[in-house]
Amino acid sequence: MPECDFTDPFDLDIELRDAALDEANSPTRRMIANACLGMEMFDAFYATRELRELVDLVLAEDPRGKPRLATVLSTTCDDFQRCLYFCLAGRGAKQMADDLAWLQAMLDNRLLAGYYRGLNGIRLVTEPAPYVAPKPDGPLVSPDAGFELGPSWRVEQRH
Repeated sequence: MPECDFTDPFDLDIELRDAALDEANSPTRRMIANACLGMEMFDAFYATRELRELVDLVLAEDPRGKPRLATVLSTTCDDFQRCLYFCLAGRGAKQMADDLAWLQAMLDNRLLAGYYRGLNGIRLVTEPAPYVAPKPDGPLVSPDAGFELGPSWRVEQRH
């Protein structure tokens, strides 16, 4: 059996790649795992956490939720959060929240693994960065916080 060398590069995307290929995961979970491949570990975690928190606020009918969600979806930065949101949009807000919580837990593990390995001088490798531009590649969502929530926000989770 070959000896394991713990100084070899660490594949930061291995858990995401496994989740994206696992047929036991729902199609939405496979899509959002794929969407994170190559994302910088801090950016992926914090962007996902922010989006999950906003979905939770909107679900709880907190008045801060819709304005903040509209702001995030209309921000002129890369399309990562919009990509996650639209992978999950229309499939039920409860499922969206559950899928984002699942992804956030995976990205938390990825962040901790990468952070501590990086501190110990282990080189991290990922897929190539998925976004080639720091700004949106098309029209933005309206920043109007008065948007109407569609019926998928009131549907129970389907499984």
